[in-house]
Amino acid sequence: MSILSEGRWSDSPYIETVARGRTASDGSTIRPAESHWHMVLRRLNGKVDLLVVGALTTSSVISYGEGAELLWIKFKLGTFLPYLGTRNLLDKEMALPGAASHSFWLHGSAWQFPDYDNVETFVDRLVRNDVLVRDPIVNEVLQGQPQGIASRTVRHRFLQATGLSATYIRQMERAQQAQALLQQGISILDTVEEAGYFDQPHLTRALKQFIGYTPAQIIRLSQPELVAI
Repeated sequence: MSILSEGRWSDSPYIETVARGRTASDGSTIRPAESHWHMVLRRLNGKVDLLVVGALTTSSVISYGEGAELLWIKFKLGTFLPYLGTRNLLDKEMALPGAASHSFWLHGSAWQFPDYDNVETFVDRLVRNDVLVRDPIVNEVLQGQPQGIASRTVRHRFLQATGLSATYIRQMERAQQAQALLQQGISILDTVEEAGYFDQPHLTRALKQFIGYTPAQIIRLSQPELVAI
């Protein structure tokens, strides 16, 4: 494995997960589409920088070099940085300017780099200073709860907070569900039915777009490798 990592769930209402790792060698991998955005702290060759990585609308290939130490903060849907604009970050990553060896600039202020154990404290500071906000309407929409405001306003707020439409996020989630079914040993045809696709070509197109693999490739990759004796 070229990337060694560990992670944990967070009890913060703003954070989904926190993970850290390092790249053990040069390499590349397919990165699936992702509806959540991240902050990524990267240490490489004596340099430290903080990246804001927007939601990824499709799968893509990423490359990485050996020796990088990484910290990933995955934010919950509905959490966003108004100062940067969520839609402007789609399929992009932005390196925030450094302020000193242990800090960076964001919204006119210098902030200390977080570490694996104090991420929640770091995020709480951003929230208290109105740099990071969360719109509860996103979770309500995804759970199908009725809204007491105009549908146009709901769509605007959803796009503002996530950069994506609710329909597009549900398409991503359905592809992830189909991938999980295939990895559990469910047949392709049964996965088509259980995940709600029209037919096998529809499933294949969705998985290629959002996961980066065909159904047959997902099944093959999920099978244990045979060891010759």
